[in-house]
Order: sequence, then C-alpha cells, then structure tokens
Amino acid sequence: MERILLFKIFCSALLIGLPTTWAKDNLFSPSKLEKFVDELPDMPKIQSFEVVNGVYKSKPLKIGMYKKQWKFHRDLPPTPVYAYGASKRNATIPGPTIEAIRGIDAFVKWQNHLPSNHILPWDPTIPTAIPRTNKGIPTVVHLHGSIGEPESDGHAQSWFTRGFQEVGPTWTKKEYHYYNLQHPGNLWYHDHAMGLTRVNLLAGLTGAYIIRDREVEAPLRLPSGDEFDRTLMVFDRSFRTNGSIYMSFTGNNPSIHPQWQPEYFGDAIIVNGKAWPRLTVRRRKYRFRIINASNARFFRFFFSNGLKFIHVAADSAYLEKPVITDEILLGPSEIADVVVDFSNSKSDSAILGNHAAYPYPTGDPVNEANDKVMKFIIKKKPEHDTWRVPKTLVKYPHADLSCASKTRYIAMYEYTSVDDEPTHLYINGKSYDEPVTETPKVGTSEIWNVINLTEDNHPLHIHLGLFKVIDQTELVNEEEFTACMMKLNDAIKCKIDQYARGKKIEVPVHEKGWKNVYKMTPGSVTMILVRFAYVHSNESYPFDATAQPGFVYHCHVPCGTVKYLSEPLIHRIQDLSITKQNVGHRDQNVLHIPMCTFLFTDLGSRRQCDDATIEVDQMSRRRAENFKMSLPYPVTVSLKLCFTT
Repeated sequence: MERILLFKIFCSALLIGLPTTWAKDNLFSPSKLEKFVDELPDMPKIQSFEVVNGVYKSKPLKIGMYKKQWKFHRDLPPTPVYAYGASKRNATIPGPTIEAIRGIDAFVKWQNHLPSNHILPWDPTIPTAIPRTNKGIPTVVHLHGSIGEPESDGHAQSWFTRGFQEVGPTWTKKEYHYYNLQHPGNLWYHDHAMGLTRVNLLAGLTGAYIIRDREVEAPLRLPSGDEFDRTLMVFDRSFRTNGSIYMSFTGNNPSIHPQWQPEYFGDAIIVNGKAWPRLTVRRRKYRFRIINASNARFFRFFFSNGLKFIHVAADSAYLEKPVITDEILLGPSEIADVVVDFSNSKSDSAILGNHAAYPYPTGDPVNEANDKVMKFIIKKKPEHDTWRVPKTLVKYPHADLSCASKTRYIAMYEYTSVDDEPTHLYINGKSYDEPVTETPKVGTSEIWNVINLTEDNHPLHIHLGLFKVIDQTELVNEEEFTACMMKLNDAIKCKIDQYARGKKIEVPVHEKGWKNVYKMTPGSVTMILVRFAYVHSNESYPFDATAQPGFVYHCHVPCGTVKYLSEPLIHRIQDLSITKQNVGHRDQNVLHIPMCTFLFTDLGSRRQCDDATIEVDQMSRRRAENFKMSLPYPVTVSLKLCFTT
C-alpha cells in the first residue's frame, strides 16, 4: 500500500513589536550597557543515553518549562523568563543541550510548570491556542530538524498546559519519542504552540539538540570536547528599565489585531543567554555550531580582524567538502556549523560583527548596538593544534532531479490593510482548514518551486523532509504576474515560465547540501528538491509518517491570518470525510455561520463521524462558541462537516 503524506502550511505569528519611544515604554537604552563584560556561558548538557556494559542504552529524560529570573547582562536587573531545564534551579536560557547518539532512541517527557498568566502580551485575535478555562499557558515542543514520528513532532495543536490539565485537539502523548536514525548533525528545540510560538520563544523556550555518530565523525578529527566544540545560540531582545523583556502592546493594525505586529527586532544581541558576551580562546581551531534563534532578524556575520569561516555543515547535515567564506548570512532558524582557526589571527582580539539590514533585505541598516555580536579574546601564546579540517567530510547518495515524482508550485502571498500594513500571509492563497494540497508519498522526492510574492525574505522550513536548493531565479514583470496569481492562484495558468526568466541568484556553495531551512528571496522563484526518506541511506522511515496529526511546512519569519477557523497556515496529514465551505458575515459584532448551527450541538448525536473528523469538529465548535469579535470584512470559513443518516 502506498503511504501518502498530506501537508498543510503554517506561518506562525512568531513575534511582535518595535519600540516607539524609549521614555514612553520605559525602555533600557542599549547604549547604557557596556559590551563584552559577561563571559559566554556554555549551556548544560543532558545525555539521552547511558552506557551499560559498554553498550549505549536509552535513558528517558524529563525536561520542564519553568518561570524564573535570568541575568542577561551584568548591569540589567534580573529578567522574568520561561526556561527549559531538568529542574527550576538548573533551567537556563537557552535550555540544556540534549546530546543523542545516532541509532539510540531518545524519550523525553516535556513538562509544563508555567503559571496561569503569561509574562508577555499576546493577541487573541489571531488563531491561538486558548484553554477552555482561560487558565494556563499552552506549550508544545518541536524538535527542529528531526526526522521522526508525527505524534512527537510538536504539532501546533498538540499543546498542553501545566500538568496536562488541558490539551489541544491533536495532543496524544506525554512522552515524545525521537528515533535518532538520521545522519549526525545539529538540531534545536523550541516552543511551537498555535499563535503563542511568538511569545513563548521570546520568553526563552529554546535549546540545542545534537545527534552524534562516532563512527562517522571521529575520523574527521574536527575540534571536539567542551572547550573546542561550542554551540552559539544567537537572538535579539529589548528590555525595559526594570529588566523585563520589552514587547509592544500596540499592533500595526490595531483595529484588526490590537497587539500583533509582523516582526520583532530587539536592540541587544544575545548569545547563549548573555548580551554581547566575550570568550577567551587559544590560538588553535574551534568549532562553533551557530543557531539563529531570532524571530525575524537575519544576521550577516563577519570577523572584525578578517578571520575566515570554514563551513563543515549546514542546518542538520554535514557538507561533502569544507567551504571557506568571509561572512555568513543566517536567516531565522538556520544553523551554520563552522570551524574558526584563531592561529591565523594577526590581532589579540576579534569581534564577531553583523551587518544585515532589518527587516532583511531592504530594511534599516544596523546600528551601534546590533552591529556587534560577541568578542573573542585571543591568547598570545602559539599552540600545537591536533585538530584538522579534512578535504572531504560526509558524502550522501546523489540527489537526482530526474527521479522526482512530482513538481509543485508553492506561492507566498502577503495581504495588507487599507493603510498598506500587513495583516496576514497565506501560502498558495489557502487557509489552514481548506483541503490538503500537498500529498507526497513516503520514499519519494519532489520538486517544489517556491514563489515569494512578498517584499521580505522568508526562510522556509519543512518538517520531516530535507531538501537541496537547485536554483533561484528573479521574476520579470513581477507586478503583472502577481496580479494574475492573486486572481487565479495558479502558477501554470499564469504562465510562470514567461516570468521566471530573470537574473539567476547564486546559491552559496556552503548551502548546496541538504537543508531544512532556506531563504526564499522576495520576487523570485526558488527550486528545491525535497526528499521524504533518509538522505544518508535512501531508506524509508520505521514509523508511520502518515499518522495523525501530520507534519507542516512554514516560514520562520512572522506572518499571520485573520480568517476565521484558519490556523496559521499548516499543511498536515489528516483524514477527511465530507468537506463543505460556507461564507460567514459580520453582524452586530458576532460572526454567524450560515447552515452550520449544528456545531453548537452535542457531538454525541453524530455517531456516523469518524474519530479524525470528530476531533476537528470539536476544535471548530469551541472556536465558534468563543468567537465574539468584530471582523472588518467578510471572511471565508472552511469547515469540516459530518452528517448523521
């Protein structure tokens, strides 16, 4: 039997808020914070395995989410945060680095110990996980880059509150199972709750995860050990004078979304939980696994003294050969795995800088605060270096375009208000509850042509599948093509071949390997080859990838939606029975749904519904009952209906 994957799309409204005035919002000016005064922390490590009689065995983990105080800078008051850890005392920002061994299953029970009310403002007018009792903070953990079962993927509707008192409509299990059968590499975990990813990440819920394989990695002789192999998790934050994290309370379209804004940019650059830290290094090679955990900020890293980056991996996969560059452009959620040889430095210090505009690529230039990331103090004494960077790293089976089973067109649209302010972004012009359109088969490859019709660069992340970027091509007569797409929403009918013939945008050599995120340049078409099998072996999965609640693909830069009952654009696996579409309208500040009043009735009377459909109906009914807000214009409502005979 063929196994079919049905994907829906998700663009989480990740974060919000730009400062208005320093005084009005009681903001702490970054100019008052001296740079490079705090030592770079090395996050605690937790192993998901143990060695018994010389053999690796799984060791179940319990990792909680706690509210606590965190010092981001020597001169900042303690900041209320949410942090991952084995205990509240040991919880950190970012969370502990989980170390796994390839082929050894990891079992993690993620535990929510958060209070009833959030430390940050959130906007209920976007599709959001809201407990029925309005008590508790919904959370769910996604292991970014993992190739594993859908039940443990951290689906946005699989959320749970403190002590599992309330759970989302697709929640199924307390303990997540990570198979760790994929190639060795870098992953990271973060919150993924519907509509709250934006505030939960800002509050601190992130951490690194590394899959190691001694048989593959030891012969490479890359820098290793706690001193020479360091994870750097980089993000931006702004703070109030009392030390709390700053986030705007006013949206850019307050009549539609009172608080939501499409992007968040902080003034302080944080590395491993410290603002502009410093690290003393020896004159030898170091390995840095750099994770961009920002919500919207791109980084273009460079060294002030001209040191080079030697790329050995990108995202979760090794490269076949090392690549040397002067700088690194890293979008939100991307990972650069590099070696830096400090013996080549002609100075005793080096500042890791940043010169990426924000929003990228056409926004404001960097300033004195966000153009610096951290400082390296380099010891004077030369050393004998036993580490090396081999000429060949890890080879994978060839990715053959001719073997692709299907070609798809994925279009990104941005919608604006009458004031030309963004209100939401759709992929393929469809809301979450519309029928699934992406149905790849397990074990196959597909060509996806991603058409970015927005003004911003959107890092596209695909759960489960890895991909290779084939090329990027600028659109010609973009306005004409966009007008056709807005009308027909069909790249073929709009004759994409006549428009996708502009300048070729070079794919950097160090990003031509297997990726799970890539930067979709505005006004261009990006061709990727997506593989739905293990890329190192071409083997299929040992788990049922077609099970509920499925997988998603989404952008990792904020976007949102105002359509009723549309999630932030997730493509997921789901079983559909009977599907109808109706049009709702606004009347006296209450949304009425013609022909759908049965949603308010007892589900038990509809015995002919299968379980999957009942689950969706329960979610729809709750949302309909709670939806009593004014909408600025008519909306399309996509509902799953089932009927008794």
